[in-house]
Amino acid sequence: MFKCFSRKSKVVEAEPPADIRDVFARYSGGGSNMTVDQFRLFLAEHQGEEGVAAAEDAERIVKEAMMQSKDTDRSSPSQGGGQIMEICLDEFFGFLLSSDLNGPIHCKVHHDMTAQLSHYFIYTGHNSYLTGNQLSSDCSDAPIIRALQRGVRVIELDLWPNSAKDDIHVLHGRTLTSPVTLIKCLKSIKEFAFVKSPYPVIITLEDHLTPELQAKVAEMVTEIFGDLLHYPGGEGLVEFPSPESLKNKIIISTKPPKEYLESKNSKDKGLISVLEKNTSNEEKDALLDYEYDYKSDGDQDCDESSSPNRKGPEYKRLITIQAGKPKGSLKDALRNADNKVKRLSLSEQELEKLAASHGTDLVRFTQKNILRIYPKGTRVTSTNYRPNIGWMHGAQMVAFNMQ
Repeated sequence: MFKCFSRKSKVVEAEPPADIRDVFARYSGGGSNMTVDQFRLFLAEHQGEEGVAAAEDAERIVKEAMMQSKDTDRSSPSQGGGQIMEICLDEFFGFLLSSDLNGPIHCKVHHDMTAQLSHYFIYTGHNSYLTGNQLSSDCSDAPIIRALQRGVRVIELDLWPNSAKDDIHVLHGRTLTSPVTLIKCLKSIKEFAFVKSPYPVIITLEDHLTPELQAKVAEMVTEIFGDLLHYPGGEGLVEFPSPESLKNKIIISTKPPKEYLESKNSKDKGLISVLEKNTSNEEKDALLDYEYDYKSDGDQDCDESSSPNRKGPEYKRLITIQAGKPKGSLKDALRNADNKVKRLSLSEQELEKLAASHGTDLVRFTQKNILRIYPKGTRVTSTNYRPNIGWMHGAQMVAFNMQ
C-alpha cells in the first residue's frame, strides 16, 4: 500500500533581479566585474553613503564581499596585491543582502531643526523616576536612565524636602513611594542625556521646596551640569531657541518662584467654566482627574510665611521654559498678553474641549508657546514614562529621539 522512494532536491538560490543587474551593469561599465573605484562610485552616488565612499573603505568592503563568495578561486584575495580587487554580479548581490556589510539605513534627523522649540513634538516623560505605580513603588534613577536610552527628551522630577528639611528628595508626594536623592538623578541625567540623541534634554521640576532648598537646587544643577546647562537669565524669553542651537544642552522647565504663593490654593474660574459647560455626568470623573493634574503642575507647598521676594534669583534665572497657571480667563491666557513664551499644562479632555471652543486662539498660542498634555486615565500607571505624551504645536512634527 505504501511505496518508499528517495528524491534528490536541489536548492535554487535567488538570482539577482533585473533592477540589480541594471545597476551593476551601469556602474561596472557593462563588464562582468566591478572594480573598487566603480564600487566606491556606486556607494557615493546610488546609496548616498558619503561616509564610506573613501577608497580604503570601498576596498575593505569589496575584499570582505569576495571572502564571503562561494567561488573558492575568488574567496581568498591575495595579500600581496597580485589579485585584482573586484566583485562579480553574485558578490555584488550578496553585498546588498548582507546585514554586516550593508546593514539597514540608520534613522537620522532629516527635518529642519532650526525653528523655535515650540514648533516640535517632544518625546516626553511623566513621573520619570517611578519604578512602578504612582502610589507605592520605589523611586530610582534607573527608570530615568532607561528613558534617556530610549530617546525620551523630557524628564520630570517631583522635588520635596527630606525629613530634616536640609536636602531634596525626588518622590511622588503624599504617597507611599520611597524617595531617591535629587543629586543621584541629576548625575544620571548628565551621564545618559545624549547617548541616544544630541537634541536638548528638558528637566521638568515640580517643586515643593522652601526658598533655601530652591537655592540648593540651583547650586546642584549648575555644579553638576556646568557648560551643558542652558539658561537665559533675566526676566524670561520672548521666543524659544531652536533644537539645533540647543544640541547637547540641558534646560530647566518649572514655575518661576515669585508666582508660587500667588497661585497657591487658587483656581482659574475661566478655565473651570470652560470645563463644566456642557459636561455630562459621565465626564465628571475625567474633569476631577483633570483638576488634580492641572493643580499639581507646579503647585508648590512651600512655607506660607515665606516672602516671594526671598526666593533667590539664582534659582529663577535657570528657568528656560516657564510654567504657570493662567491669570484671568483661559482665553486671555491663550492670547499671551505679556508676550513672553511659557508652558501651559492641560489634560487631554480639556484640549479636546478647548480645540472646539477656542480653536483659533489655541493654534495661535501653540505657534509660540508650549502645551504639555496629560493623557486620559493615567493617574495610576505601572509605566515610568509615556511615549504617547508630547508637547503640542501648530507647525512641524519632529521627535527629538530620531537620529
